[in-house]
Amino acid sequence: MNHPLELNVDAPSSTNDAVKGSSILIVDDVPANLSVLGDLLHDAGYQVKAATSGRAALRYAVQEPRPALVLLDVMMPEMDGYQVLASLRKDPLTQDIPVIFLTALDNARDEERGFQHGAADYIAKPIKPDVVLARVRNQLLARIASNWLRDQNAALEAEVARRMEENELIQAASIRALAHLAETRDPETGNHILRTQGYVRLLATKLQHHPRFAETLSDPYIKMLADSAPLHDIGKVGIPDSILQKPGKLTPEEWDVMKTHSKLGSDAIEQAERDIARPVEFLALAKEVAHWHHERWDGRGYPDGLLAEAIPISARLMTIADVFDALISKRVYKDAMPIEKVREIISSERGKQFDPDATDSFLAGFSEFAAIAEQYSDG
Repeated sequence: MNHPLELNVDAPSSTNDAVKGSSILIVDDVPANLSVLGDLLHDAGYQVKAATSGRAALRYAVQEPRPALVLLDVMMPEMDGYQVLASLRKDPLTQDIPVIFLTALDNARDEERGFQHGAADYIAKPIKPDVVLARVRNQLLARIASNWLRDQNAALEAEVARRMEENELIQAASIRALAHLAETRDPETGNHILRTQGYVRLLATKLQHHPRFAETLSDPYIKMLADSAPLHDIGKVGIPDSILQKPGKLTPEEWDVMKTHSKLGSDAIEQAERDIARPVEFLALAKEVAHWHHERWDGRGYPDGLLAEAIPISARLMTIADVFDALISKRVYKDAMPIEKVREIISSERGKQFDPDATDSFLAGFSEFAAIAEQYSDG
């Protein structure tokens, strides 16, 4: 049962400038109540829309300008205030509009039910104008503050995203510059860093859900691995030209010098780690790749002769990528091999030079790796 609104005190003549002119929708099935409440809010400087039913309220709520606040009677025929509020919350256009319940039900249980349904406040009839205006103002100010904070957060998130993207571009450019510097010592490698980066990313993605690799190969790890891959041969800057660019077979002594490039590379990255204030996961991963990408699954690799699982996953994947690209590419000391011959060699080294499961995944997607080779070919 609806009670008529009663004015007990003269309404204030104005409200806060920040909320003046705000649009307010009042909903009550008693026209006299709408008139009294509408006059009160209009005199206080608000724009007022009035609805005598829940269905009319839902129509008005989505019309422009949409209301900044809804004053909603609870006890209405056909569609009560709780149902109207539930519908407002389901619609993306109205779900954030604060709602103050107006009702003659003045007990703690009814008030609790109103808040459970998502009401912002609860005013009992007969209303007191000062109370109504104060609570209306408070809700409007809270909405303004909430919108401002949301906009500030959105702007901050956008700025953080922009700076992160910029930092990633700077990091990628710096890595590429270092890798290209190494390639100037060995000009025939061409797009080697782009190809091996693509191979490693693809191979890691294919192994991401494999039981032996799933714990390590998260999306962030794969990204870091691909980003760090261009640094795998950075240590070649320390190898003499007479060895690095020798057209014939290396002597045992020359080969010993060539093998030092893996440690030279990891030492350089380790020095960079010492120069910064805290550990950086990317550098740790790059150091793994540079130091151990010539280790073998059977323990006969270099520089440390690591065996099987003792070789970091990053280096195991880089090994396959590096060998595949070396075989399909022309070098100063050899011609490029036919792609099917390369496939046979990779397959024959399963469980010898290469991790067996990683080899199986590579061979299963061989055409995709070949497509990357074609995309970044030197010819």
